[in-house]
Amino acid sequence: MTKILLVEDDRDIITNLTEFLSSEGFSVKHAAGQKDALRLMEEEQFQLVLLDVSLSDGNGFSVCSAIKAEYRVPVIFLTASDDEFSTVTGFELGADDYIAKPFRPRELVSRIRNILRLTGNAGTTVRLGDVIVDTVKGTAQKHGKDLYLSALEYRLLLMFLNHRGAVLTRTQLLENIWDIAGEFVNDNTLTVYIKRLREKIEDDPQNPVIIKTVRGLGYRVD
Repeated sequence: MTKILLVEDDRDIITNLTEFLSSEGFSVKHAAGQKDALRLMEEEQFQLVLLDVSLSDGNGFSVCSAIKAEYRVPVIFLTASDDEFSTVTGFELGADDYIAKPFRPRELVSRIRNILRLTGNAGTTVRLGDVIVDTVKGTAQKHGKDLYLSALEYRLLLMFLNHRGAVLTRTQLLENIWDIAGEFVNDNTLTVYIKRLREKIEDDPQNPVIIKTVRGLGYRVD
């Protein structure tokens, strides 16, 4: 799974962007300032950095310089819409792209995937039993054959992938599918989609071993 480091000190942006990027198949960690960002870069391996210019300590320019000097990781700057100086400076320091605030999340995801392709950092595939999910291409295969998941089936599968080991309630699933799909999804519809997803990924949908029902609570993928 593609790991992204979000360097940002606005709590609302951190929460909303982390949730959205997770729903798109990315793994996200965040740092509020320069010190934490560089520490995480040393401790873990990231495929891309989303970097705000203004931080709680230090600044985005210093972080970008340090990252580009030590790591082969693409950087996308998050800048104020009218901040031409930051945009130009960011590119001069080696930033791979920038996106102006406020931005549309889907546009950001498109930019991220484009940069990952251009830099050769397009993420890894994720295995779930016999199912292999390509989070960049947005596809799922079983035994080498495409499962042809619908958009909502795929989003639902990503939800489970991003919360392995945790029990997801029907309410949590409904809220996330509603946010992503932008269309009405009720409890009965959720039941139908889970049934369809199981029919595609399980060897025996009547006795699922991937998406397990936790009676009285919800569902869990181990």
